[in-house]
Amino acid sequence: MKLTLGFSPCPNDTYIFEAMVHGRIDTEGLEFDYFMADVEDLNHRAFRGLTDITKLSCYAYSFAADNYLILDSGSALGYKNGPLLIAKREMTDAEISVSRIAIPGKYTTANLLFSLAWPDAVSKTEYLFSDIADAVLDDRADAGLIIHETRFTYQGKGLIKLADMGQFWEEMTGMPV
Repeated sequence: MKLTLGFSPCPNDTYIFEAMVHGRIDTEGLEFDYFMADVEDLNHRAFRGLTDITKLSCYAYSFAADNYLILDSGSALGYKNGPLLIAKREMTDAEISVSRIAIPGKYTTANLLFSLAWPDAVSKTEYLFSDIADAVLDDRADAGLIIHETRFTYQGKGLIKLADMGQFWEEMTGMPV
């Protein structure tokens, strides 16, 4: 049986799926047509039922749960590794609420967490996750919500952390993100 498989190009996804898609493990007769895409693109493909197996934002799952099941393995949850809100300068909560925010997608868990922390912030623009820091640097956004490996490189571009959305979630719930 051949199944479609979608995952993001972030290192933990490519590591998780590499052996499976390259035939390095016994898949018990299953074959895969795979593709890599941005997480928000994967979310939208899942909403339309275009993939058999897919990476999906935890938040997006609530919109696709009728058609997908969460697998026993493959999730990337943890402490101290959530999305970060970054900017060129310090900002107050009131300033953040009225600022232009670059987000990695409407249905990303990052956007959900940001919306919980700043429910009045409505000026959001979606960007490819890897373009968010540049959107802030180029003044297309006042602040940006970064995910994946950008969490480890933003300081090298002269940007600062305003908030750690993972820490916000952990303090609110005691759960990993």
